[in-house]
Amino acid sequence: MNSKETKVRFGIVGCGIIADVHARAIQNNGHAELAAVYDRDREKAVGFCVKYPAEVCGSYDELLSRKDVDVICICTPSGLHAEQTKMAAKAGKHVFAEKPLAIRLEDVDDMVSSCREQGVILSTVFPRRMSPQARYARRLIREGRLGSLSLCSAYVKIYRSQEYYDSAGWRGTWDMDGGGAMMNQGIHTVDLLQWLAGPVASLCGRARAVLRDIEVEDTALAMLRFESGAMGVLEMTTTAYNGKGQRLEIHGEKGTLVMEEDTIVALDIENETVELPDFEPFRVIPDGHGKQIADMVRAVQGEEVELITGEDARHSLEIILGTYASSESGKEMVFSS
Repeated sequence: MNSKETKVRFGIVGCGIIADVHARAIQNNGHAELAAVYDRDREKAVGFCVKYPAEVCGSYDELLSRKDVDVICICTPSGLHAEQTKMAAKAGKHVFAEKPLAIRLEDVDDMVSSCREQGVILSTVFPRRMSPQARYARRLIREGRLGSLSLCSAYVKIYRSQEYYDSAGWRGTWDMDGGGAMMNQGIHTVDLLQWLAGPVASLCGRARAVLRDIEVEDTALAMLRFESGAMGVLEMTTTAYNGKGQRLEIHGEKGTLVMEEDTIVALDIENETVELPDFEPFRVIPDGHGKQIADMVRAVQGEEVELITGEDARHSLEIILGTYASSESGKEMVFSS
Protein backbone atom coordinates (compact mmCIF):
# COMPACT_ATOMS: atom_id res chain seq x y z
CA MET A 1 0.00 0.00 0.00
CA ASN A 2 1.40 3.40 -0.92
CA SER A 3 -1.63 5.63 -1.35
CA LYS A 4 -2.78 8.10 1.26
CA GLU A 5 -6.18 7.96 -0.40
CA THR A 6 -6.72 4.43 0.96
CA LYS A 7 -7.21 3.97 4.68
CA VAL A 8 -4.99 1.52 6.55
CA ARG A 9 -7.23 -1.17 8.01
CA PHE A 10 -6.53 -2.65 11.42
CA GLY A 11 -7.51 -5.85 13.17
CA ILE A 12 -7.18 -6.35 16.93
CA VAL A 13 -6.54 -9.64 18.69
CA GLY A 14 -7.36 -9.50 22.40
CA CYS A 15 -10.19 -7.19 23.50
CA GLY A 16 -9.01 -6.35 27.02
CA ILE A 17 -8.30 -2.96 28.59
CA ILE A 18 -5.35 -1.96 26.38
CA ALA A 19 -7.30 -2.80 23.22
CA ASP A 20 -9.55 0.19 23.98
CA VAL A 21 -6.52 2.45 23.70
CA HIS A 22 -5.58 0.98 20.33
CA ALA A 23 -9.15 1.22 19.06
CA ARG A 24 -9.48 4.88 20.11
CA ALA A 25 -6.19 5.72 18.41
CA ILE A 26 -7.35 4.03 15.20
CA GLN A 27 -10.75 5.68 15.42
CA ASN A 28 -9.19 9.12 15.88
CA ASN A 29 -6.87 8.75 12.89
CA GLY A 30 -8.44 9.94 9.65
CA HIS A 31 -6.26 7.59 7.60
CA ALA A 32 -7.11 4.41 9.55
CA GLU A 33 -10.10 2.26 10.37
CA LEU A 34 -10.82 -0.74 12.56
CA ALA A 35 -12.07 -3.60 10.37
CA ALA A 36 -12.32 -6.63 12.66
CA VAL A 37 -11.42 -8.06 16.07
CA TYR A 38 -10.97 -11.44 17.70
CA ASP A 39 -11.01 -12.53 21.32
CA ARG A 40 -11.40 -16.10 22.50
CA ASP A 41 -14.15 -14.76 24.76
CA ARG A 42 -16.68 -13.97 22.04
CA GLU A 43 -18.96 -11.98 24.36
CA LYS A 44 -16.07 -9.67 25.18
CA ALA A 45 -15.40 -9.15 21.47
CA VAL A 46 -19.08 -8.47 20.77
CA GLY A 47 -19.23 -5.90 23.57
CA PHE A 48 -16.03 -4.31 22.28
CA CYS A 49 -17.56 -3.86 18.83
CA VAL A 50 -20.53 -2.04 20.32
CA LYS A 51 -18.09 0.71 21.35
CA TYR A 52 -15.86 0.47 18.28
CA PRO A 53 -17.82 -0.64 15.20
CA ALA A 54 -16.03 -3.59 13.60
CA GLU A 55 -16.74 -7.19 12.69
CA VAL A 56 -16.22 -10.02 15.18
CA CYS A 57 -14.17 -12.98 13.97
CA GLY A 58 -14.67 -16.52 15.22
CA SER A 59 -10.96 -17.34 15.31
CA TYR A 60 -7.55 -15.75 14.96
CA ASP A 61 -7.11 -17.58 11.66
CA GLU A 62 -10.29 -15.93 10.41
CA LEU A 63 -8.99 -12.51 11.39
CA LEU A 64 -5.73 -13.18 9.56
CA SER A 65 -7.49 -14.41 6.45
CA ARG A 66 -9.42 -11.17 5.94
CA LYS A 67 -8.35 -9.15 2.92
CA ASP A 68 -9.63 -5.95 4.57
CA VAL A 69 -7.02 -6.14 7.36
CA ASP A 70 -3.55 -4.66 6.78
CA VAL A 71 -2.22 -4.43 10.36
CA ILE A 72 -2.75 -6.66 13.39
CA CYS A 73 -2.67 -5.00 16.82
CA ILE A 74 -1.62 -7.68 19.31
CA CYS A 75 -3.21 -6.90 22.68
CA THR A 76 -3.08 -10.37 24.26
CA PRO A 77 -1.07 -11.65 27.27
CA SER A 78 2.65 -11.32 26.67
CA GLY A 79 3.34 -15.04 26.38
CA LEU A 80 1.16 -15.23 23.25
CA HIS A 81 2.83 -12.44 21.29
CA ALA A 82 5.53 -14.47 19.59
CA GLU A 83 3.32 -17.11 17.98
CA GLN A 84 0.62 -14.62 17.05
CA THR A 85 3.19 -12.34 15.40
CA LYS A 86 4.67 -15.17 13.35
CA MET A 87 1.20 -16.23 12.25
CA ALA A 88 0.38 -12.66 11.23
CA ALA A 89 3.61 -12.31 9.27
CA LYS A 90 2.94 -15.57 7.43
CA ALA A 91 -0.48 -14.17 6.49
CA GLY A 92 1.18 -11.03 5.12
CA LYS A 93 -0.04 -8.70 7.87
CA HIS A 94 1.97 -5.92 9.46
CA VAL A 95 2.21 -6.17 13.27
CA PHE A 96 1.86 -3.59 16.03
CA ALA A 97 2.40 -5.48 19.29
CA GLU A 98 1.96 -4.39 22.87
CA LYS A 99 4.86 -4.46 25.31
CA PRO A 100 6.74 -6.58 26.07
CA LEU A 101 7.19 -7.66 22.48
CA ALA A 102 7.90 -11.16 23.82
CA ILE A 103 9.07 -12.74 27.05
CA ARG A 104 12.16 -14.50 25.65
CA LEU A 105 14.97 -13.03 23.56
CA GLU A 106 14.90 -15.96 21.15
CA ASP A 107 11.21 -15.22 20.53
CA VAL A 108 12.00 -11.59 19.69
CA ASP A 109 14.66 -12.77 17.24
CA ASP A 110 12.21 -15.21 15.63
CA MET A 111 9.55 -12.51 15.36
CA VAL A 112 11.98 -10.08 13.73
CA SER A 113 13.18 -12.76 11.30
CA SER A 114 9.66 -13.87 10.40
CA CYS A 115 8.49 -10.34 9.67
CA ARG A 116 11.62 -9.53 7.68
CA GLU A 117 11.30 -12.70 5.60
CA GLN A 118 7.65 -11.93 4.82
CA GLY A 119 8.34 -8.28 4.06
CA VAL A 120 6.00 -6.92 6.73
CA ILE A 121 6.52 -4.27 9.39
CA LEU A 122 7.00 -5.19 13.05
CA SER A 123 6.62 -2.38 15.57
CA THR A 124 6.09 -2.40 19.32
CA VAL A 125 4.51 -0.10 21.88
CA PHE A 126 6.75 2.19 23.91
CA PRO A 127 4.58 5.33 24.19
CA ARG A 128 6.87 7.14 26.63
CA ARG A 129 9.34 7.61 23.78
CA MET A 130 6.68 9.71 22.06
CA SER A 131 6.64 12.34 24.82
CA PRO A 132 7.88 15.75 23.60
CA GLN A 133 9.83 16.10 26.84
CA ALA A 134 11.52 12.69 26.42
CA ARG A 135 12.48 13.60 22.87
CA TYR A 136 13.87 16.94 24.05
CA ALA A 137 15.88 15.15 26.76
CA ARG A 138 17.30 12.68 24.24
CA ARG A 139 18.37 15.51 21.95
CA LEU A 140 20.12 17.32 24.83
CA ILE A 141 22.02 14.18 25.80
CA ARG A 142 22.95 13.34 22.20
CA GLU A 143 24.26 16.88 21.71
CA GLY A 144 26.52 16.42 24.75
CA ARG A 145 24.88 19.25 26.69
CA LEU A 146 25.09 17.23 29.95
CA GLY A 147 28.68 16.22 29.24
CA SER A 148 29.93 12.70 29.84
CA LEU A 149 27.31 10.78 31.76
CA SER A 150 28.15 9.41 35.20
CA LEU A 151 24.99 8.22 37.01
CA CYS A 152 21.79 7.30 35.19
CA SER A 153 19.01 5.71 37.22
CA ALA A 154 15.30 4.91 37.05
CA TYR A 155 12.67 4.24 39.70
CA VAL A 156 9.17 2.80 39.39
CA LYS A 157 7.31 2.71 42.68
CA ILE A 158 3.64 1.84 42.22
CA TYR A 159 0.98 -0.28 43.90
CA ARG A 160 -0.79 -3.42 42.74
CA SER A 161 -2.87 -5.34 45.26
CA GLN A 162 -3.10 -9.11 45.56
CA GLU A 163 -6.60 -8.74 44.10
CA TYR A 164 -5.08 -7.25 40.95
CA TYR A 165 -2.94 -10.33 40.43
CA ASP A 166 -5.84 -12.64 41.23
CA SER A 167 -8.14 -10.89 38.75
CA ALA A 168 -6.84 -12.86 35.76
CA GLY A 169 -5.23 -16.27 35.68
CA TRP A 170 -2.29 -15.11 33.56
CA ARG A 171 -1.23 -12.21 35.79
CA GLY A 172 1.90 -12.78 37.81
CA THR A 173 2.87 -15.95 35.93
CA TRP A 174 6.09 -16.76 34.11
CA ASP A 175 4.36 -18.40 31.14
CA MET A 176 2.01 -15.55 30.25
CA ASP A 177 3.31 -12.42 32.03
CA GLY A 178 6.99 -13.27 31.68
CA GLY A 179 7.83 -11.37 34.86
CA GLY A 180 6.35 -8.94 37.34
CA ALA A 181 7.13 -5.40 38.48
CA MET A 182 10.00 -5.01 36.03
CA MET A 183 8.59 -6.86 33.01
CA ASN A 184 4.97 -5.76 33.21
CA GLN A 185 4.95 -2.31 34.83
CA GLY A 186 8.60 -1.23 34.68
CA ILE A 187 9.48 -2.08 31.10
CA HIS A 188 8.47 1.37 29.81
CA THR A 189 10.87 3.03 32.22
CA VAL A 190 13.66 0.52 31.56
CA ASP A 191 13.25 1.26 27.88
CA LEU A 192 13.19 5.03 28.36
CA LEU A 193 16.36 4.97 30.47
CA GLN A 194 18.35 2.94 27.97
CA TRP A 195 16.94 5.02 25.08
CA LEU A 196 18.18 8.20 26.77
CA ALA A 197 21.40 7.07 28.43
CA GLY A 198 22.50 4.44 25.94
CA PRO A 199 22.92 0.66 26.02
CA VAL A 200 23.72 -1.25 29.21
CA ALA A 201 26.95 -3.26 29.11
CA SER A 202 26.44 -5.32 32.27
CA LEU A 203 24.34 -5.56 35.42
CA CYS A 204 23.88 -7.28 38.75
CA GLY A 205 20.29 -7.78 39.86
CA ARG A 206 17.92 -9.10 42.50
CA ALA A 207 14.23 -9.83 41.97
CA ARG A 208 11.66 -11.63 44.10
CA ALA A 209 8.10 -11.61 45.38
CA VAL A 210 8.37 -9.79 48.71
CA LEU A 211 4.70 -9.25 49.58
CA ARG A 212 2.51 -10.71 46.83
CA ASP A 213 1.61 -14.37 46.39
CA ILE A 214 2.72 -14.64 42.75
CA GLU A 215 5.25 -16.63 40.72
CA VAL A 216 7.12 -13.56 39.51
CA GLU A 217 8.68 -10.60 41.30
CA ASP A 218 6.86 -7.73 42.95
CA THR A 219 10.21 -5.98 43.65
CA ALA A 220 13.40 -5.81 41.58
CA LEU A 221 16.74 -4.01 41.81
CA ALA A 222 19.63 -3.81 39.35
CA MET A 223 23.01 -2.10 39.37
CA LEU A 224 23.93 -1.04 35.84
CA ARG A 225 27.10 -0.31 33.93
CA PHE A 226 26.42 1.46 30.64
CA GLU A 227 28.54 1.11 27.52
CA SER A 228 29.45 4.79 27.95
CA GLY A 229 31.06 3.99 31.30
CA ALA A 230 28.26 5.55 33.32
CA MET A 231 26.70 3.63 36.18
CA GLY A 232 23.14 3.52 37.49
CA VAL A 233 20.42 1.64 39.30
CA LEU A 234 16.92 0.38 38.60
CA GLU A 235 14.45 0.19 41.50
CA MET A 236 11.02 -1.22 40.69
CA THR A 237 8.15 -2.42 42.82
CA THR A 238 4.40 -2.89 42.78
CA THR A 239 4.25 -2.83 46.60
CA ALA A 240 4.72 0.92 47.17
CA TYR A 241 1.51 1.95 48.91
CA ASN A 242 0.34 5.25 47.44
CA GLY A 243 3.36 4.99 45.16
CA LYS A 244 4.68 7.93 43.21
CA GLY A 245 5.08 6.44 39.74
CA GLN A 246 8.24 6.74 37.66
CA ARG A 247 11.32 8.92 38.02
CA LEU A 248 14.50 9.13 35.93
CA GLU A 249 17.69 10.88 37.01
CA ILE A 250 20.49 11.46 34.50
CA HIS A 251 23.67 13.08 35.78
CA GLY A 252 26.63 14.16 33.69
CA GLU A 253 29.83 16.12 34.04
CA LYS A 254 28.11 19.32 32.92
CA GLY A 255 24.48 18.85 33.85
CA THR A 256 21.61 17.04 35.53
CA LEU A 257 18.20 16.14 34.12
CA VAL A 258 15.33 14.71 36.15
CA MET A 259 12.02 13.45 34.79
CA GLU A 260 8.97 12.47 36.81
CA GLU A 261 6.42 10.58 34.76
CA ASP A 262 6.71 12.45 31.44
CA THR A 263 7.69 15.85 32.77
CA ILE A 264 11.16 17.35 33.11
CA VAL A 265 11.14 18.63 36.69
CA ALA A 266 14.80 19.64 36.88
CA LEU A 267 17.36 20.62 34.25
CA ASP A 268 20.62 22.25 35.29
CA ILE A 269 23.45 22.76 32.80
CA GLU A 270 26.82 24.31 33.61
CA ASN A 271 27.08 27.98 32.60
CA GLU A 272 23.62 27.95 31.02
CA THR A 273 20.31 29.49 31.96
CA VAL A 274 17.94 26.88 30.60
CA GLU A 275 14.40 27.77 29.64
CA LEU A 276 12.39 24.70 28.76
CA PRO A 277 10.28 24.88 25.61
CA ASP A 278 6.53 25.21 25.87
CA PHE A 279 5.84 21.51 25.34
CA GLU A 280 2.58 20.38 23.80
CA PRO A 281 0.26 18.61 26.28
CA PHE A 282 0.95 14.88 26.38
CA ARG A 283 -0.52 11.90 28.20
CA VAL A 284 1.17 8.53 27.77
CA ILE A 285 -2.25 6.97 27.34
CA PRO A 286 -3.75 7.71 24.88
CA ASP A 287 -1.38 10.20 23.23
CA GLY A 288 1.62 7.87 22.96
CA HIS A 289 -0.40 5.13 21.33
CA GLY A 290 -2.02 7.69 19.04
CA LYS A 291 1.35 8.92 17.80
CA GLN A 292 2.60 5.36 17.28
CA ILE A 293 -0.55 4.32 15.40
CA ALA A 294 -0.13 7.42 13.21
CA ASP A 295 3.48 6.43 12.48
CA MET A 296 2.39 2.87 11.68
CA VAL A 297 -0.22 4.19 9.24
CA ARG A 298 2.34 6.36 7.47
CA ALA A 299 4.83 3.49 7.28
CA VAL A 300 2.26 1.14 5.76
CA GLN A 301 1.41 3.87 3.25
CA GLY A 302 5.06 3.87 2.19
CA GLU A 303 6.46 6.88 4.02
CA GLU A 304 9.88 6.91 5.68
CA VAL A 305 9.02 6.84 9.41
CA GLU A 306 11.12 6.24 12.52
CA LEU A 307 9.22 3.33 14.05
CA ILE A 308 10.05 1.48 17.26
CA THR A 309 11.05 -1.79 15.66
CA GLY A 310 11.43 -5.31 16.99
CA GLU A 311 15.17 -4.77 17.07
CA ASP A 312 14.63 -1.61 19.16
CA ALA A 313 12.60 -3.61 21.68
CA ARG A 314 15.27 -6.25 22.22
CA HIS A 315 17.68 -4.47 24.55
CA SER A 316 15.03 -3.40 27.07
CA LEU A 317 13.94 -7.03 27.32
CA GLU A 318 17.58 -8.09 27.59
CA ILE A 319 18.04 -5.82 30.62
CA ILE A 320 14.97 -7.25 32.34
CA LEU A 321 15.79 -10.89 31.62
CA GLY A 322 19.38 -10.19 32.64
CA THR A 323 18.15 -8.93 36.01
CA TYR A 324 16.20 -12.15 36.52
CA ALA A 325 19.16 -14.28 35.44
CA SER A 326 21.54 -12.41 37.74
CA SER A 327 19.11 -12.76 40.63
CA GLU A 328 18.92 -16.50 40.02
CA SER A 329 22.65 -17.08 39.57
CA GLY A 330 24.11 -14.39 41.81
CA LYS A 331 26.44 -13.45 38.93
CA GLU A 332 27.00 -10.32 36.87
CA MET A 333 25.37 -10.47 33.46
CA VAL A 334 27.46 -9.11 30.59
CA PHE A 335 25.80 -8.16 27.30
CA SER A 336 27.47 -8.21 23.92
CA SER A 337 27.42 -4.86 22.14
